[in-house]
Amino acid sequence: MGEEKLELCGAGERVTPPGTSERRAGPPSTFERVLQPCVAEAVGTAFFVFIGCVSVIENTAETTGRLQPALVHGLAVAVLVACMAEISGSHFNPPFTIAIYLCGGMELRMVVPYVISQLIGGILGAAMSKVMTTREHYARAKGAAFTILQSEDQLAAAIFGEAAMTCLVTVVVLMGAVNRKTRSAMVPFLVGSAVIVCVLAGGDVSGTCLNPARALGPAVLTSHWAYHWVYWAGPIGGSVAAAALVRFLLGDKRTRVILK
Repeated sequence: MGEEKLELCGAGERVTPPGTSERRAGPPSTFERVLQPCVAEAVGTAFFVFIGCVSVIENTAETTGRLQPALVHGLAVAVLVACMAEISGSHFNPPFTIAIYLCGGMELRMVVPYVISQLIGGILGAAMSKVMTTREHYARAKGAAFTILQSEDQLAAAIFGEAAMTCLVTVVVLMGAVNRKTRSAMVPFLVGSAVIVCVLAGGDVSGTCLNPARALGPAVLTSHWAYHWVYWAGPIGGSVAAAALVRFLLGDKRTRVILK
């Protein structure tokens, strides 16, 4: 996102807010091109999942409902995206990485390292939340990784909800950070706000994970795998749909592949 253009580097085209300046005196080192972005993705995802899990586990007051997790997830996204954008692009979500690659925002060789880093971060974040919270609250926790989906009757709505809401947030990411014509320095705020809206709207339907790394960490820690695949199929499908919208209809001439 620096200099109003996508900047191709070894870690992929990173997106940084307009108005920021490149501080490097010379070409980036191998560490900065490959290792540091993966570390940033793991650390950022870990803190996002940690804060998100704690907000759900400790949400014991009935009066707060979905508001507490919604605000915590959205604000955490905004803060972490703003902090890590210059290092890795602040994906923190495998579907985002897939969509950004499909829209020309990063190199193929960095997709798998990014996704692995995000999944590791998700497990670390869930482990951190277990250390911080009480055993009683952890045992009673509700959410996508725990008790939201109970029967196959809920699957259609949950899959559609995860796909549609992930599509919405991914469109915000792509239009705000990858598409040149609509790129905005407000991406952290926009993405965080989109997450808040989605959690408030769909929390009781699917848990609003929108992120396989966010679902994987708690699943590993609790050994709860019932309907876990929903939190992969829905978000990945939604992100691919978002990439198609941008590539075929919403993107500018550089991003769009048809009707130029």
